[in-house]
Amino acid sequence: MQAKLETRPSVRRCAVGGALGLALLGAGLPAANATTTATATATATARDAGPGMSRFYDQKVKWSACEGTDMPKDLQCGKVTVPLDYARPEGRTLDVALARYRATGDSRGSVLLNFGGPGGSGVSELAVGGKEFMHLTNGYDVVTFDPRGVGRSSPVSCGPATLKIMEATGGDGGLTDPEDVLKRLRDAAAECAKYSGPVLPHIGTVDAARDMEVMRRALGDDRLNYLGFSYGTRLGAVYAARFPDKVGRMVLDGVDTLTEPLTEQGLAGARGQQTALENFLDWCVEDIACPFGLDARDARDQVERLVASLDSDPVPSAFGEPFTGQDMVGAIGQALYSRELWPSLERALAQLLEDGDTRGLEGFSSGGVTFPVRGDRGAGLTDEEDVPMDNLPAALMAINCADDPDRPTAAQVTASLGRLRARYEEASPVFGRYRLTQVLMCYGRPKGTDYIRADVKDLDTARMLLVGTRGDPATPYRWTTETADRLGPSAVVLDNRGEGHTGYASSECVHRKVDDFLLYGSLPPDGSSCGPESAGTGSD
Repeated sequence: MQAKLETRPSVRRCAVGGALGLALLGAGLPAANATTTATATATATARDAGPGMSRFYDQKVKWSACEGTDMPKDLQCGKVTVPLDYARPEGRTLDVALARYRATGDSRGSVLLNFGGPGGSGVSELAVGGKEFMHLTNGYDVVTFDPRGVGRSSPVSCGPATLKIMEATGGDGGLTDPEDVLKRLRDAAAECAKYSGPVLPHIGTVDAARDMEVMRRALGDDRLNYLGFSYGTRLGAVYAARFPDKVGRMVLDGVDTLTEPLTEQGLAGARGQQTALENFLDWCVEDIACPFGLDARDARDQVERLVASLDSDPVPSAFGEPFTGQDMVGAIGQALYSRELWPSLERALAQLLEDGDTRGLEGFSSGGVTFPVRGDRGAGLTDEEDVPMDNLPAALMAINCADDPDRPTAAQVTASLGRLRARYEEASPVFGRYRLTQVLMCYGRPKGTDYIRADVKDLDTARMLLVGTRGDPATPYRWTTETADRLGPSAVVLDNRGEGHTGYASSECVHRKVDDFLLYGSLPPDGSSCGPESAGTGSD
């Protein structure tokens, strides 16, 4: 997101379409390392306190003013050094970028933030959206980081293969000639490895969680206090499984699945986005300015016809290149992540229908899904010359496949596509085709870890707060309750009866309850709820 992405629609389609532009659901690059099984992971955990790790655990963060013209003056930056390969801590290292807002009074330590993605730059997100977390500085230093492979932390890239991945999966080619597409994806993976460098085989949530333990110690905290959004909930859960006795006050908002394969995640996402679109259209037709008229059913039919029309006869984009129905679907999908964007989406669709102007919709295409901060969002907060333009989609792909052990063969992919297409189109006539390409993205890459599915369960930790939003288009509410059941009695569920992806930014009730827990240890009762924001600030 903060890495500068190419503005041409074809490149954005790779960032948003080919890489799916969706938290939890992208991709595939070589990503498994030596700790990809439960046994190897347990062995690695036993080594965490060994002599090879002492030089990492004994370091302290040196803070200074963040460099960059758009960086807030009171935001401080630093770094920690971590092993490139935790199986060989005496070997090569990499630096992980940190940023913080200092506590306004006496600090009780730090609260660590992850905004999601995967692939989002925490440093840039905090610089843009830090006002959302200022209340937490009443007791904490508010700290975030760029995970390995992301932003300033050894960013990965696919170079020219970014466009090749988009071209291979951007249309119906993957459905009509899957063998050709799979070959092109396999060839593209070699380019991704070439442009990403040595970090690529050591990227993924298990290693990022171990990096967080290095951060905790370098920050001087006895336990990890943590607030994770979307993908950040997966990261928090993995940390809790690896370091259960180091969990402090942990909040997971927009809870990820820990068990479903990418194909099932895609179906859940398609259903969630279809529901969010229908909710948007129900809202839109109540406004006389709605470009689809005043009947919700007819509005849904118009959207489907518009997608089909643009796919068969694209209109010129602001950059003169074709703007297709799938471009429109990707843009709408991004806008649906926050109810606050609905008025802007309504205007953008009106511009397209009335004037053929795609600029409003193009403004939504960013790639990746993170915590939706309020207000204007900037770009380029990291040093543009140091961050590859495709870092966000490349990291999203790399991390998601590092976390996924499924690798169907070419024959299995080919045999299943017809059945999967029917399921996806049934789940969503608008988003189904757009989401289906994800079943191809991990083909030909090494298997990822099975640790998350096999071992992140039945945790013996301090109690943690899980927030699920009923109208969340990316992480369906059932994932919150399923993950809570999987994690065990430590998990306390807060039911946010609102719209949009995650609850902290959109619901004052959720915001208050999360802050009360992090600052004062006050947990709401398991199963309590926050009402829709339109009905006020919510209630128990």
